[in-house]
Amino acid sequence: MASQKQTRVKELLNLSHRLGNPENGMAILGEGNASARLRSGKTFLVKASGTRLGTLRKNEVVECKSDVLLPLLDVPSSSDDEVESALLKSRLRKGDKKPSVEALFHAYCLSLNDVHFVGHTHAISVNQILCSPRGQEFAEKRIFPDEIVCCGRASVFVPYTDPGLQLAKVIRAKTEDFMNRYGQLPRVILLENHGIITLGRSAEAVLAAMSMAEKTARIWVGAVHLGGPKFLSDQDVERIAERTDEHYRQKELNL
Repeated sequence: MASQKQTRVKELLNLSHRLGNPENGMAILGEGNASARLRSGKTFLVKASGTRLGTLRKNEVVECKSDVLLPLLDVPSSSDDEVESALLKSRLRKGDKKPSVEALFHAYCLSLNDVHFVGHTHAISVNQILCSPRGQEFAEKRIFPDEIVCCGRASVFVPYTDPGLQLAKVIRAKTEDFMNRYGQLPRVILLENHGIITLGRSAEAVLAAMSMAEKTARIWVGAVHLGGPKFLSDQDVERIAERTDEHYRQKELNL
């Protein structure tokens, strides 16, 4: 019988390959990353720095210790060398490749209750909006029901921040603001001039939110050329978010 770690590695590789499939326009070269929490919550798996999502291999997945990385988010400032040292120190096995610097925000996201997988890409259509003046509007408004089902009633919006430790700190602050406001975890975190992060209890949930956000962005950009988009009202968004039948569909889709 496969161990929980072996199962998680297989799930993470499958998720990474689907996120990195060039036909989907979400990640090329070394763009993006993905991670998975292990059962103890003390360690997690993450893509190694410089590797490709679409062709990620087992030896390019690094197991990291959360308690080495999470304390950095509470330090007022750390040099690049100190962050580099912490990333290397976080590896469970010293011979493994270096984890991505974005392992810092993966460590935080995977510390959230019921988040077991995280995906991050630079999806083309999403970035068309995030590299425009309308990124925050894209995060806060909704345009059709399935967007709400897969991506939630709103997304976290993170203004452009230097990737690495500083970005992880801002992601934590903005995510906690979101949870205080809505009383629930976000499914999507949007990074201005950068890309998208999706969170879920399953790899399927991460992929569904990522794919739906990209579909939404394509519709959004097209609607702009026709005088839109036309947004759903707050009442309509709330209605979809709370419908019993939609909750059942989320459960059946493993969202």
